[in-house]
Amino acid sequence: MSAQQRRALRDIGACRTAALGGHVEECDQCAHRLIAYNSCRNRHCPRCQSTARDAWLAERAKELLPVPYCHVVFTIPEQLAPLALQNQRVCYGLLFRAVSETLQEIAADPRQLGAKIGFLAVLHTWSQNLLHHPHVHCVVPAGGLSPDGSRWIACRPKFFLPVRVLSRLFRGKLLALLRQAFAEGKLEFFGQLADLAEPARFHAWLRKSKKTEWVVYAKPPFGGPEYVLKYLARYTHRVAITSSRLLSLDNGRVTFRWRDSRNGNQTKSMTLDAVEFIRRFLLHILPSRFMKIRHFGFLANRNRLSALAVCRQHLNASSPTVDPVAILTREQQFAVERRCPVCLAGVLRIVEWLSADQIPSRELAMSLMAHVNSP
Repeated sequence: MSAQQRRALRDIGACRTAALGGHVEECDQCAHRLIAYNSCRNRHCPRCQSTARDAWLAERAKELLPVPYCHVVFTIPEQLAPLALQNQRVCYGLLFRAVSETLQEIAADPRQLGAKIGFLAVLHTWSQNLLHHPHVHCVVPAGGLSPDGSRWIACRPKFFLPVRVLSRLFRGKLLALLRQAFAEGKLEFFGQLADLAEPARFHAWLRKSKKTEWVVYAKPPFGGPEYVLKYLARYTHRVAITSSRLLSLDNGRVTFRWRDSRNGNQTKSMTLDAVEFIRRFLLHILPSRFMKIRHFGFLANRNRLSALAVCRQHLNASSPTVDPVAILTREQQFAVERRCPVCLAGVLRIVEWLSADQIPSRELAMSLMAHVNSP
């Protein structure tokens, strides 16, 4: 296991237990107090993404435009997945680069959209059954700025860009980038891929991928800003599996819920040996500090504010006033606000922080106090 995988296992195992310390929360209405254990805040932990997601959504809400949005997914073929797994930082970085160049190049073509676009891209590395399946989700405003920046160009209704053209350009770009990375000595080969360290074998192996059609999926333009925030909440801060999908742990075997996309998206259950379940989960631990959410085009960090101002000027739109918390589900809002479980009206506020050593004595004291005060 890598250092990142060991750390993820350690953090997730200790998350919201006394091992990480805790804090005392008090209701601002009824003064009810309770002890809550601290979370690990590891980005791969299924229980620690809601706070990060909500803060991130609040920033994205400021950037939404009053136009439809598109969802485009780029997937690398199964043959290349083992190479990406052995060279995650290099290959995932090249995947982002190939996706961004493909979308921007096709969108800028006068025969297609003829505009400079901006978009957000999110890397996912898993399938529903936790196998390795690298793909990038892109959320794109359905249009862009004209080459001289003088006007907004909207895409055609119910159509953004041709998927076959996107697929073939994406294939050519990623294969070229992999050849370049190989020539520069940036790729490593182990196990079943060890023979590919020999140049002739590597290039012959890549040529096989060139003969197949690569999968690019594009939804027709969908709803406006409110819908987009809900969409982003589902995709951006997801991990390989959420706690809600776990059904049981029995005799060293884990059962979880999954969706079979090859069989009409039927919901099924799968049971794996616990070691195999952990192995599959660890496939999706990303390298340290690797950015899985990136912005491109006029949404790139270096020119985002000025470009959005120009877009809104051409769209005759003021700054968005969408409240990201207001559109979350009731369960998500409850988690964000930490409602008091006793009066259901107040909000729990942190009033004291506790180290791991302090928790047992404080829990005992609060338990005795609750017993004395009970009728």
